[in-house]
Amino acid sequence: MDKIIISKIEYLRLKQQSAAYKRLASSFYESIPKDSIETVVDDFRKTDIYSEEFLEDLESGLKRSSYAKKLCK
Repeated sequence: MDKIIISKIEYLRLKQQSAAYKRLASSFYESIPKDSIETVVDDFRKTDIYSEEFLEDLESGLKRSSYAKKLCK
């Protein structure tokens, strides 16, 4: 394994930037509106672009996804 040596000041600055990014990213993703699975599928259906088979697969996949788990919280 290769090693890179940086100063303690640089390490602390990078650590602080990392923590700030994590806080920003987590608050951003928490603020995204979460539509119900039925609403999402209906929005896809209204476009008349997708086959019924695709829409059924979409609904099934969403129900098994982390998206659905977040809706239940």
